[in-house]
Amino acid sequence: MDEISISIEGACGIIRLTRPRAINALSADMIGAVRYALDEWDENEDVRAVLIEGEGEKGLCAGGDVRKTREMAMAGETRAVFSFFADEYDMNGLIATYRKPIVAFQHGIVMGGGIGISSHARYRIATPSSRFAMPEGAIGFFCDVGVNAILYQTSEARALAFLLSGQTIGAADAIALGLTDTVVPEEALAGLRGRVIEAAQAGDSDTAITALIQSVSVDAGEADFCGLADSLAQIFAASDVEKIVEGLLDYSEEGDPGAAALYASIARHCPTSLTAIVLSHRQARQKRDVRAILEDDLALARYMVMRPDFAEGVRAVLVDKDKTPKWEPARLADVDSAALERALGEAEALG
Repeated sequence: MDEISISIEGACGIIRLTRPRAINALSADMIGAVRYALDEWDENEDVRAVLIEGEGEKGLCAGGDVRKTREMAMAGETRAVFSFFADEYDMNGLIATYRKPIVAFQHGIVMGGGIGISSHARYRIATPSSRFAMPEGAIGFFCDVGVNAILYQTSEARALAFLLSGQTIGAADAIALGLTDTVVPEEALAGLRGRVIEAAQAGDSDTAITALIQSVSVDAGEADFCGLADSLAQIFAASDVEKIVEGLLDYSEEGDPGAAALYASIARHCPTSLTAIVLSHRQARQKRDVRAILEDDLALARYMVMRPDFAEGVRAVLVDKDKTPKWEPARLADVDSAALERALGEAEALG
């Protein structure tokens, strides 16, 4: 398969995303190959650890192939669309609960599904070039791939600022959010790959990998985005997203540049997406279980992907690139919150 390479080197299973022109965006075939490999290696005692990496300088993975998903949704291929998300979330759950150590190299762009395929790993290694984001609000979707199973472990203000704004953050903030563990110099990554493969052969591969990572890690710097979120914690504690946005606007008008930047980002996003993001994140903070959170993601994805906002958002951002989506509804006050709650409730009923 041209899009992905699955191999074994020594005692280490290697998953290499090989679609660099698309920044390794995940197709259904790629997801299927990852799931199959992880299942096979789980039973193969000769494989002691797994490495996930991406080809190309631009990054590990820019997310799922939402263009293709949009095409299928617009063609009415409901079964294929739902299967894509079910398989992706199953892959996320496999990575999160895998009994053998998984190491993910998170260089460059790590967004959306890229976070899903890497941030659930046991060891996550970023570089100074790493850029993390969950930009789903800009395309009429919501922040899925079980990211809330990671973010419930940080403060709600930090999590919601990241999820609602879709802003891109560096490695220091990603560490503070729990999306990665450490930073290594860009030039060290190639040599680190071979050393991870060697560490997989150790009697205690976890100890060997941990020591290896610690030996090459460097200071990540200041987590400025998280610091901003902390300063606005009272706003993000509001009862619903409409009040959060109103609070950010009030601070913006009072001359707070950080609040103004967050407001500007959030105000452009799909109102239904913003509502779904807050509902799903707060529900995840109650469940605190990765599999249950992924079940909620699947139920909500089935609802969100078939709405006109998803096709419109992907069109505006990735197809026509005019950046002028027309959301339905266009105001937060008109969002059907009850429908979103019913969609999340379907996961409860199935669970």
